Amino acid sequence: MRRAKRAVWIVASLAITLIIGQFSGVRDYIDQLRDVQGSGASEPEAATTMAVAALPENALMQRLRTEAARQRREPVDARVDRVWKAIPGYNGLEVDLDATYRKAVAAPDRPIQYVYRQLAPKVHLNQLGNVPIYRGNPEKPMVSFMVNVAWGNEYIVPILNTLDEEKVKATFFLDGSWLKKNPELAKEIQKRGHELSNHAYSHPDMSRLSRARATQEIEKTEKLLHETLGVKNSWFAPPSGDFNQQTVDLAAELGLKTVLWTLDTVDWKHPAPDSVVQKISSKVESGSLILMHPTDSSSAALKGMIRAIRSKGLAPGTVSQTLSPDRQLPVPVE
Repeated sequence: MRRAKRAVWIVASLAITLIIGQFSGVRDYIDQLRDVQGSGASEPEAATTMAVAALPENALMQRLRTEAARQRREPVDARVDRVWKAIPGYNGLEVDLDATYRKAVAAPDRPIQYVYRQLAPKVHLNQLGNVPIYRGNPEKPMVSFMVNVAWGNEYIVPILNTLDEEKVKATFFLDGSWLKKNPELAKEIQKRGHELSNHAYSHPDMSRLSRARATQEIEKTEKLLHETLGVKNSWFAPPSGDFNQQTVDLAAELGLKTVLWTLDTVDWKHPAPDSVVQKISSKVESGSLILMHPTDSSSAALKGMIRAIRSKGLAPGTVSQTLSPDRQLPVPVE
């Protein structure tokens, strides 16, 4: 009987000790959390700091910390370049130690699967003011085809078919007068999943227009994009690349960034398709915006351009994707 009572007493004592220890650990954790928050950190930052601090310091964690330091990439702020004007920022990258550790512990017999989170830059494209854009961030391995459409209907579907075959999305800048005459063809472009945006209404030299006329050119096409296609777009591509600061300011007032190009296929001169592919292949780099039109040259050269781009480890995407700060993992070179 005495032995039984003694056993009960021992178990109870152990339970009480465990509970006290747990409360002590919780109290210590709360005190540490308050210290971190008191230092000026936000709640998410404090929670992240505490989550990492609470992780065990064993051999696995030491290995993860070493690898995390090696893999960390700092974010790049958006900036205004003397030549290229507005350059978008680019997210950084870090290993999520807490999530990676939990995955590794849950599957000890598998290779470590690293979990990442992106780090936003302090300065974003929208903070640079009314400045034109000619390219994406040179550290982001992505490029974009800018297809300006004011004529060349016979080549649009072949171009769309090639883009489908290669699983590529592009950005089509539509002339408003063309859109008014060809709503069904515009809807076909949209149905294929491509980005649509503004190329003015009547293909004018924007720098020569009065403020009222320049506003009308952009507004009329905006209205058509919204009413015909239900599009809420972000970009304005001035016809022939002709613009002035008034153009950039007016576009900004209408919620649009003025975007031009890094590389020009000059396809309106109908060069040999092989020469177009060679030009793009030799000059394309991270962040390039490639200007083309629905012409015979670009239609025939498109597949070769896409493959040349991918051979350099670059991913073709829309203008919005290329100019966003979202991190893009490199494309394996075939």
